[in-house]
Amino acid sequence: MDVDAGNFMRRVLKSRGRHQAREEARTLATRGKRKQAAEAPEDKGRYHHGDLRQALVDAAVALIAEEGFGALSLREVARRAGVTHAAPYRHFADKEALLEAVAHEGFRAMAREMRERMAPHTGPLERLYAAGEAYVLFAVRHPPHFRVMFGPHFTRPMSPPPEPEGEQGAFTLLVSSIEAGQAAGLLRPGESRPLTLTAWSLVHGLASLFVDRQLGESPQGAEAAEALARVQTRLLVEGLRPPARG
Repeated sequence: MDVDAGNFMRRVLKSRGRHQAREEARTLATRGKRKQAAEAPEDKGRYHHGDLRQALVDAAVALIAEEGFGALSLREVARRAGVTHAAPYRHFADKEALLEAVAHEGFRAMAREMRERMAPHTGPLERLYAAGEAYVLFAVRHPPHFRVMFGPHFTRPMSPPPEPEGEQGAFTLLVSSIEAGQAAGLLRPGESRPLTLTAWSLVHGLASLFVDRQLGESPQGAEAAEALARVQTRLLVEGLRPPARG
C-alpha cells in the first residue's frame, strides 16, 4: 500500500470512529431521557385538570387508614398520588399543612352530613338528636378524618375550615340547636355554652370510643353506631331539660 492510500484509509477509519462515537452518544442520551421519563411520574395531567391538591389529600387519608400516622410523609404521599417528590410543595409547605387540609375536608363533610340529617326535622329536640347521631356516624364512617380533626398532630393553631356561603359549620349547628331548644322552653335556660359543651362531650366521647374499638358494638359498624347514638342522644337531652317545678 502506497503512502497516499495508507493516509486515506487512516482518515476514513478515523472519520468512522468519530461518527460511531457520536451515534453511541446519541443513543445513550436517548436512553437516559427515556429512563428519566420512566422514573419520574408525570403530574402535568393532574395539574391541567386542577385535581393534584385533592389527589394528595386522598392519598394522605388512604395512607393513614392503611398504615397509621407514623407512615405519613410528603414523599410517600407523592408516591401514592403518582407525582414527583417535589409536587406536594406546590400546595403544602409541610406535612402539617397537608394534615390541615385533611382536617378541613373532614369538618366540611361532617357539617354537611349533620345538615342533611337535620333537614327533615323542624322541632328543636329532633334536630338536636339528628345532629348528635350524624356526628357519631361521621366518625365511624371516616375514622382517618376524625382522628386528624381532633388528634394531637398540630404544633400551630389550625385555621377555621372554609364553609359554603350561608352554611353553618358543625359546632355552629350544635349551638343553634341548643339555643333553639332553650328558646322553646325545652332545654335549661341560661348560657348556651355549658349545655353545648355537655352535648359535644357526650357525642364526641361516644364517637371516639366507637372509632377506637373500645365498645362491644364497635365491630358491628355504622348500623350499631347509629342505634347506640340514638339512645345516648335522647338520654343526654333528658338531662338537659329544665328541672321539674314544685
